Amino acid sequence: MRRQCDCTRRSLAGLLVLVLVLGAVGYWEFRQPAEQAARLPQTSDVAAHRPPAKQTTEHWSFQPLLRPKVPPVQNAAWVRNPIDSFVLALLEAEKIPPSLEADGTTLIRRLSLDLRGLPPTPAEIEMFLADGSLIAYERLVDRLLASPQYGEKWARHWLDLARYADSDGFEKDPVRPHAWRYRHWVINALNDDLPFDQFTLEQIAGDLLPGATREQKVATGFHRNALVNREGGVPLEQSRFEKIVDRTTTVATVWLGLTFHCARCHDHKYDPITQREFYELFAFLNTTEDVDIDAPLPDELQPFQERRAEFLQKRAELFERYDVPRLKTEWEQLLRSTREHPGRYTARDIHLNRFRLYVDNVDKILDKPIEQRTFHEDDAFFKFFLGYFRDVQPNLEWSKLNFPDLWDELTDLEAVYPALSRAQTIRADPQAPESYVYHRGEFNRPGAKVTPGTPRVLHPSPADEFPDRSTLARWILSQENPLTPRVIVNRMWQEFFGQGIVRTTDDFGIQGAEPTHPKLLDWLAVEFRETGWSMKRIHKQIVMSSAYRQSSRLRPELSQRDPYNALIARQSRLRLSAECIRDVALASSGLLDCVIGGESIFPHQPESVADLGYGYKIHWINSLAPERHRRGLYIHFQRTVPYPMLASFDAPDSSRSCSRRERSNTPLQALILLNDPVFFEAAQTLAARIFQEASAGFDARLNQMFRLCLARKPTPFERDEFQKYYQQQQELFQREPGSAKAISARIIADMRPPEKAAWVGIARVMMNLDEFITRE
Repeated sequence: MRRQCDCTRRSLAGLLVLVLVLGAVGYWEFRQPAEQAARLPQTSDVAAHRPPAKQTTEHWSFQPLLRPKVPPVQNAAWVRNPIDSFVLALLEAEKIPPSLEADGTTLIRRLSLDLRGLPPTPAEIEMFLADGSLIAYERLVDRLLASPQYGEKWARHWLDLARYADSDGFEKDPVRPHAWRYRHWVINALNDDLPFDQFTLEQIAGDLLPGATREQKVATGFHRNALVNREGGVPLEQSRFEKIVDRTTTVATVWLGLTFHCARCHDHKYDPITQREFYELFAFLNTTEDVDIDAPLPDELQPFQERRAEFLQKRAELFERYDVPRLKTEWEQLLRSTREHPGRYTARDIHLNRFRLYVDNVDKILDKPIEQRTFHEDDAFFKFFLGYFRDVQPNLEWSKLNFPDLWDELTDLEAVYPALSRAQTIRADPQAPESYVYHRGEFNRPGAKVTPGTPRVLHPSPADEFPDRSTLARWILSQENPLTPRVIVNRMWQEFFGQGIVRTTDDFGIQGAEPTHPKLLDWLAVEFRETGWSMKRIHKQIVMSSAYRQSSRLRPELSQRDPYNALIARQSRLRLSAECIRDVALASSGLLDCVIGGESIFPHQPESVADLGYGYKIHWINSLAPERHRRGLYIHFQRTVPYPMLASFDAPDSSRSCSRRERSNTPLQALILLNDPVFFEAAQTLAARIFQEASAGFDARLNQMFRLCLARKPTPFERDEFQKYYQQQQELFQREPGSAKAISARIIADMRPPEKAAWVGIARVMMNLDEFITRE
């Protein structure tokens, strides 16, 4: 026994010595300079110094796009357009009949939710059901496509792709006050059915178009949606590099459907994309600088011009009173001296670096004479000076300057006078840096120099003498590019059927899913491209098809054979998006404010949520009615602390492009629908609306509530269940008159509080039904 213990001790001692030796070796290697450490194989060492040869692949998505022949089918009576032929041909090959057509109330609610993101009104339902003509359905489709709410609904999908948010992200996550102007452009472009090729060109390179308009420049705000790191100590070169990488990968994801980001650090492991090609695409976008421009809405310009001179005079008088011009001139001289002698004044170095992080293009503005600066350039300098001047003048008695008072007076002055809306855009930078292949994707390890280029697995880019972003856009939209039309129509299909013909809507590469209906996908893609890139036209073709009009009722015989409905033997039941759930509640209750476009809103949320911001407390001031009742599309999206309701219902975090939202089912969602102040207010208002619009009597009121919320009448079973609930609620509120009065506070009607409160309870139940938040 003793011998065994001694052996165990010696074994443990030996093991301990081995661990110490290996640890020492590892520490020694860690301490060695980078140039002495062993080198990992580098894909860029050789390949990056020479242009890669033409890549080839047999993968389906890279093959030329040709219009396939429409297949013949046996049940020709079911076919309304070529889409049906492709769907039915596969169903007949599998010996599966399609589902019956959905009833009229289901169809109008489905169409209304899919095309404009709102439920149909009772008047619209009655008009559709009463129209017995053969073109009643098409009339409904055309009316919904022409609705201004169409642009709002489909803008939400595009903003997911564009990773839109109202803040920068990262630790401090400062607000972007002008981000909404890009969203406004997207809504208008979709409502106008701007051809997708022009829609693409303006977002990628609108500023480079001949005689570029203001709106075409606003469209380049697509690129400004990238995260921006403004934390202290972040090298400006790194911050800029990461923005350009993000823009590169986003362009590739949105328009090519490729996981291009995988080639940032090395050649792609699966797709025929090299690391050099990543940085050649990167080079197209590495020639830009960020700039905010005036982008007034139609009714803003005249009031602004009429009072501008008066505002500037009062502002100048205010600054003179506090001796700001002299102090600011001295401050700018200190900044220039600090820049010319880095390391001499540590506090000033920190101050200058902070200024560069908070204000774009600081050094270029600093070199401009004051008279050559734009108002907003100089205003940014003034405001940073007022907020941080004490950092560079530690011996100055700060209290004597009274700058806090000046700041308050300036804020009050700006609030009185009208201002112009502004937009975040990009423009060509004449001093743009060179582009390189960066070893392991690290910003401070440039390798071989590269010029703008495109992946060689696809067609060559236009032979421009000086290739720029417009070259990239024309390459994306080229007839030889098979990816873009396929990728875009596939995402359209996903919105109408719950999943794309290619399920991996963000990955058309070798690791992506195979298309379930490849010929249908190609037919739609060719149709999209050759008929003017009209998005509304493709949407209409899809919703006019018999495939789209099928019932979503689950068929037991398909539960094992086709559980994910890949064969499209029926429609899919889809949980509404986060924003749409809120919109449906507001619309059903009558609270919805239908103003189109404009700035973001701040609906009610618990005060504690705003305190969760890591860098600083978020200034979330609840919007007043009716503004707070605008659509969910307009809710201010703070990246580090998103609006809780949106996050709970699976809205993306906006840190990267999102082509496919998840759909979860959690208890928290039910609690939100029951108790969130927005939904509770909607339930109270819905109950009040019932009293105003329906005749007296339980049945009439319940029928109207069903029509408003579900576009149909209740079944006898549902009517009986709600009748029992109604009686139970009245008995409960009779025992608690205080609760009854509080719950029914918004209802003005000549009846007892328990009865009014019971109807609020019914409205809350109605808005918590699965059918209410589901598109059948």
